[in-house]
Amino acid sequence: MAKQYETVIGLEVHVELATKTKIFCGCSTEFGGAPNTHTCPVCTGMPGSLPVLNRQVVEYAMAVGLALNCDINRYCKFDRKNYFYPDNPQNYQISQLYLPICINGSVEIETGAGKKQVGIHEIHMEEDAGKLVHDDWADCSLVDYNRSGVPLIEIVSEPDMRSAEEVIAYLEKLRTTIQYLGASDCKLNEGSMRADVNLSVREVGASEYGTRTEMKNLNSFKAIARAIEGEYNRQVELIEDGGRVVQETRRWDDNKEYSYAMRSKEDAQDYRYFPDPDLPPVVISEEWMERVRESAPEFQEEKAKRYKEEFDIPDYDISIITANKKLADIFEETTALCHNPKKVSNWLMGETMRLLKEKEMEPEDITFSPDNLAKLIELTEDGTLNSTVAKEVFLKIFQENIDVERFVKDNSLGTVSDEGALWETVNRIIDENPQSVADYRAGKKKAIGFLVGQTMKAMQGKANPGMVNRILQEILEE
Repeated sequence: MAKQYETVIGLEVHVELATKTKIFCGCSTEFGGAPNTHTCPVCTGMPGSLPVLNRQVVEYAMAVGLALNCDINRYCKFDRKNYFYPDNPQNYQISQLYLPICINGSVEIETGAGKKQVGIHEIHMEEDAGKLVHDDWADCSLVDYNRSGVPLIEIVSEPDMRSAEEVIAYLEKLRTTIQYLGASDCKLNEGSMRADVNLSVREVGASEYGTRTEMKNLNSFKAIARAIEGEYNRQVELIEDGGRVVQETRRWDDNKEYSYAMRSKEDAQDYRYFPDPDLPPVVISEEWMERVRESAPEFQEEKAKRYKEEFDIPDYDISIITANKKLADIFEETTALCHNPKKVSNWLMGETMRLLKEKEMEPEDITFSPDNLAKLIELTEDGTLNSTVAKEVFLKIFQENIDVERFVKDNSLGTVSDEGALWETVNRIIDENPQSVADYRAGKKKAIGFLVGQTMKAMQGKANPGMVNRILQEILEE
């Protein structure tokens, strides 16, 4: 009988915090600046420069820890993690090894197999490194230190996950929680959320863990799922062929769907950690921690429960809208303006989700205002716009956040409800389509759909469909 193997997975998730300035200096954390323009002597590691801790970093780390059911270490310290790499200007990274800010947490995830608790070993604060830019044309590597010193928290899970489905559910739970806190936008495509996957395999029923590898370069949930499947197959094949898995760091190439070895996996002693002599310990008072706890927002589960009680929208809509803070904010603000939660939900779940998928965008990239969506809904509900024209107008809102009322007026898009004009057009369409008229009068009631379509086409999509239907039925049933 063939051996059965199971996957054992733990994650190290790095999250860039949404502070305006870096963790130990006053440089901007804004994404996308010209190379090396968000820098100073501290974040470029100049001799004699001294770090000063950003208080907001500690508060964000505390808030995330409390939301993930962690114990908060009221006395924590920073350590130096020593290693040389060109994008690491000090030749060390300031992190937390011995006394991290948060320990012993857990989150509940839900998959097709049901609910499960995933343990959080610790959350620690640290600084990000710079970025190497490889120029193949010039055959050289350039360094951009803009990201150097950007504040991070690293969330280290226990090895409690057993499948890619559980990993994605865990990451989605982390992302939603952190976005609701406002601690980070968690954009994987911009690197503000990054996951390293520690994976091993063992025979089903075994108590000992296998040898783990760590996979890097994972910048989307789909890539993470593919990498887990690829590494599981690689390790099982290696073991079945009589080989052994080596503890190492591997880089995932999502185009080739293959990972390759980068370096042997380091242990803590390889980094020669020692307490940072330039930073005093962080002492967290009970009052400070309580202020952070009390400032926690309404999270997804609470919001979903309230939506079910307060708004008449489907459970599926609630689950999708509340899973993303940006969508939830748009939903609530638009509903407050137009007082029509079902129509707001329909526009978000329909056209908005369709356009996001089509344009490969995230909800965080939405730029249209709730005010314009509310105006569109009101114009549609009062008959000023029919559904076809409303979708065309929404596309302009989505792309350019245009002023709806002005755009409709300037482009003469309002629905034609002039009975005289409609009767004239309908009569002409009936005269031009005797076969459809005969079909309708012979009992083929669906034939009216063609006549409605021809009338709408003749009116350039601006006719009131309800009035067109009524007039057609009056004439056809004479």
